[in-house]
Amino acid sequence: MASRKSNEQIVQIEGHRLTLSNLDKVMYPETGTTKGDVISYYTAVAPYLLPYAAGRPVTRKRWVNGVGTDEKPGMVFFQKDLDDSTPDWVARQTIHHKQHDNSYPLLNDVATLTWLAQIASLELHVPQWRFTDAGEPGHPDRMVLDLDPGDGVGLPECVEVAKLVRAVLDDMGLEAVPVTSGSKGIHLYARLDGTSTSDEVSQVAHELARSLEADHPDLVISTMRKADRRGKVMVDWSQNNASKTTVTPYSLRGRSRPFVAMPRTWREITSGRLRQVEIGEVLKILKKRGDAAEPLMPAKPQSADDAELDRLAKYRSMRDAGKTPEPVPADAPDSGSGRSFVIQKHAARNLHYDFRLEHAGVLVSWALPKGVPGPGEKNHLAVHVEDHPLEYGGFSGDIPKGEYGAGHVDIWDHGEYEAEKFRDSEVIATLHGQKNGGLGGEPVKVALIRTKQGDDEKNWLIHRMRTETHTETHTETHPEPHTETRTEARTEPDSTKKPRGAHRPKEYTPMLATLSSEAKVGDGSDAAVEMKWDGVRVLAYVRDGKTRLVSRNGIDITTTYPELAELADRTDGHDIVLDGEVIGVDKRGLPDFGLLQQRMRLTKPADVAKAAKGVPVKFMLFDVLELDGEDVTDRDYEARRRMLEDTVRSEGEVLVPPAFDGTVSEGLDRARELRLEGIMVKDRSAPYRVGRRSEAWLKVKLHRTQEVVVAGWRPGNGRRAGTVGSLLLGIPGDDGLQYVGRVGTGFNDRALDELSKLAKKQERKTSALIDVPRADARDAHWLTPSLVGEVEFAEWTRDGRLRQPSWRGLRPDKSPDEVVREV
Repeated sequence: MASRKSNEQIVQIEGHRLTLSNLDKVMYPETGTTKGDVISYYTAVAPYLLPYAAGRPVTRKRWVNGVGTDEKPGMVFFQKDLDDSTPDWVARQTIHHKQHDNSYPLLNDVATLTWLAQIASLELHVPQWRFTDAGEPGHPDRMVLDLDPGDGVGLPECVEVAKLVRAVLDDMGLEAVPVTSGSKGIHLYARLDGTSTSDEVSQVAHELARSLEADHPDLVISTMRKADRRGKVMVDWSQNNASKTTVTPYSLRGRSRPFVAMPRTWREITSGRLRQVEIGEVLKILKKRGDAAEPLMPAKPQSADDAELDRLAKYRSMRDAGKTPEPVPADAPDSGSGRSFVIQKHAARNLHYDFRLEHAGVLVSWALPKGVPGPGEKNHLAVHVEDHPLEYGGFSGDIPKGEYGAGHVDIWDHGEYEAEKFRDSEVIATLHGQKNGGLGGEPVKVALIRTKQGDDEKNWLIHRMRTETHTETHTETHPEPHTETRTEARTEPDSTKKPRGAHRPKEYTPMLATLSSEAKVGDGSDAAVEMKWDGVRVLAYVRDGKTRLVSRNGIDITTTYPELAELADRTDGHDIVLDGEVIGVDKRGLPDFGLLQQRMRLTKPADVAKAAKGVPVKFMLFDVLELDGEDVTDRDYEARRRMLEDTVRSEGEVLVPPAFDGTVSEGLDRARELRLEGIMVKDRSAPYRVGRRSEAWLKVKLHRTQEVVVAGWRPGNGRRAGTVGSLLLGIPGDDGLQYVGRVGTGFNDRALDELSKLAKKQERKTSALIDVPRADARDAHWLTPSLVGEVEFAEWTRDGRLRQPSWRGLRPDKSPDEVVREV
């Protein structure tokens, strides 16, 4: 039998036979570190490394002939998929993409780590999420920020930024764990509870980076352009994207020296002597002070006995009673047998509905991203969340920014329920809500079903069942429906020809923007700036050579704007679904919303033709949702923008206005010139979120303010039933108090209470206003016109009304005779 080469060994590791070869090959020429040294390091550090990589797909950076030198770097290649030479015993998991599948190794044991070192995988990269028991990508269990120094700065500046980030994370209730990256900078991790999606975590990380840049512009930058990074530290938030990876703690790096991504204590970080750690130092440091990254480890599960004693322990751990108006009882709940339910509309970062059933002294709770299904609709996702106290059933109000669940909460419906089943994996209940509630006042029977077994499984389905005692009618169970999308790395569809065969027509609802301000969005250097066209939102379906126009609320308005049928001739034979704004233009070609109102709601051909002579329209297109039968909403803004410009010819009544080439401030100046209501600031990397309001699109408006006289009020609905829903406003004119419209937004609870008390004192039987439309006066309560307030608004309409007014507050320092119309 031939002898084996002296630099080869056959080893048994955890029952697996593995051949280790070329152990004397030098992998780091500058230090003489060999492949044998690399394997020895990884097997020794495995107890520390594996917990941070296990259960995650591992992407490898391999230097099969070593890293080389600075003058002559070694060849490296990035490997995701497993090849045919992979041992059968290596655990693996597949990620399914639309056009291909990738099979990744799972770094769950020492044997796999040793095999990776044997094939010269020096760097090991993993995402911030783990696979679920069902083999699907789960929610991230940690957030990471990569502090990357630009030219002219180094680790000292990274430390300063790390301290700033740490303070912000502390305020969020998150513990920052620093890791010197083994390259140039520092990674900061924070453990998460796994209830947020990768998109949500990315948005938080992006906002954190942007806010630090705004507060420390001379030190921090959040954009990726290298030209802008000299002398600054980039806070790279993008590695929280589900498709991105970060080098795992304790991994080697492919630098000229064998540096390691080393978890550090804050004492080490702020010592003034910080430097990157090399392979030979790691075990000595670990022996001296242990694993500094331990705070990233999952929390120990609560015992069943402890959970029974206090079902609100998790709820309390996520809230600070001194910072949130939510009820935070100090004591464990008593068991009970009540049967109350509540559904709360929660305008947090993403609008959703919180569904809660009283059971065993608490409110068992689910988050419904799409609300309760309507009659005949498919099942909706229900995410099981922590139990809430019974007092939460009456909560409505604002959860402050920075707190868990920050946003506005309204009670959408509430009442009693009858339980047919209430098990750990299935609940069947009939809900009896309010007549004016979101369920419409009729009994609604639902089933909640856990999709997978296991204590950690959070995903359930909610199914609307038929009731036997009545015929269900449609109710507004999800006012803002949307289609869930997935973000994947994909190739562009071929925009030169249609695919063979017919496709099933799909309907969409438009993505909605979030209101912001110039101060909040900054200069917009890393975003696309577009004009906010002052018209009506329209989705255009071009299929089989015909154009169909649909309004934001789903009404077919094709006959209202017949001149836009030419859109089908502008797409060169492609089927396409487009998003845009129909605007009316004046004689100078400038947008005029007042003119457009003369065209709205017209459907008779004769009326439309007559109005079209005096009110020409343009269709301003800004997005693509579908191209030749393929849904492209999961592509990023840049990709969709290219499709739009490549596919639609901009001419005639159909225009593709270019994105504005300038800063946010310059864009607002241009919007003023065009008499527009503002601009749109769009995240270049974001997908199109069908039917959802998102902070990936921010609208910055050019509002004005106006003092007004309060002369009446109309009652509200839902939570504001019986109290002030809107105020009827006037401005003194030559003939008396001229009606200028009503305002129903911008009130907080305190303002509503104050206005309700004042209204009782100012009641009168007749109106002091002139020219109040019958619809506005129908259920009005009239007031003596002595109160002066102030509103913010977009513009004056042609008939002298305030457009889009929002209440700012009372002006006790003003009298009605001082109020004049602002030009």
